[in-house]
Amino acid sequence: MLDEIGDMLISDITGKLLKNLGPKLRPNVSTDTWWREIVTPARAAINNAHELIGTPLLRVKPYDQFERIAQDQKRNRHSRIKRKPSNRKWIDAFCNAADPYNAALVRFMFETAARIDQAVSIRPIDLRPDECKVRLKAQKGHPEAWVTVSPEMMAEIEALKPKRPRNRRTGALLDPRVFGYGSSTGYNNRWRTICRRAGIPYLSAHAAGRHGFYTELVVRQQVDPVTAAEAGRWADANLPMRIYAHAEVDEGQIRARFRTKPVHTTTSECAN
Repeated sequence: MLDEIGDMLISDITGKLLKNLGPKLRPNVSTDTWWREIVTPARAAINNAHELIGTPLLRVKPYDQFERIAQDQKRNRHSRIKRKPSNRKWIDAFCNAADPYNAALVRFMFETAARIDQAVSIRPIDLRPDECKVRLKAQKGHPEAWVTVSPEMMAEIEALKPKRPRNRRTGALLDPRVFGYGSSTGYNNRWRTICRRAGIPYLSAHAAGRHGFYTELVVRQQVDPVTAAEAGRWADANLPMRIYAHAEVDEGQIRARFRTKPVHTTTSECAN
């Protein structure tokens, strides 16, 4: 990006120019990636200058669905693939094939909607066993919080002997971690092995945790969306309904409702 716009005046940089950098710099990725890796950081730097010295504020219109579909067709790959949430059957199968650390980890995220980075960062000092509370670190604009877990979940966590993982870049030992992982990506290969052993499809920690949590509460148990959003620490109750709630009724069952002959009642029956 510096090669393309580094020497330009801020006033000469437009939203259209930034959006057009995507096809030029990274032609084989999605529009979401263009927005995240090109438009967003450039716009942030420009608007920071606006706050500091009063240069023009830059607003950029997002890529629309037609641009996204056209780029997906060009690269012959779909973006925004719909995630499949976990359910109790998947969780049980996973845990039966997993070691105690990974079994506790997936159950913890399914129960609390914790993000993987929050979960693997939990240290022994982040536990209050007498109160069944676990401290989750601040993330994505949300402050740290103490979340309540079930007594069974707390007992399962307490039974784990904390491990000191190594920093993959430096090799230095980290503080003891409850679930034994040192990074938010360290679980991937292990989970793939567990899923193969259990005969279940691989789900990422996000799909197993936050997606599974919200779909379990709202779709399966019919908890109201506001309560579920608060329990999962979403600030906007509309967001999880758009992203984390997954319908689980087969389309054929919906069509069958229209083929069912309705029962008519007579006027006298209604009056009675």
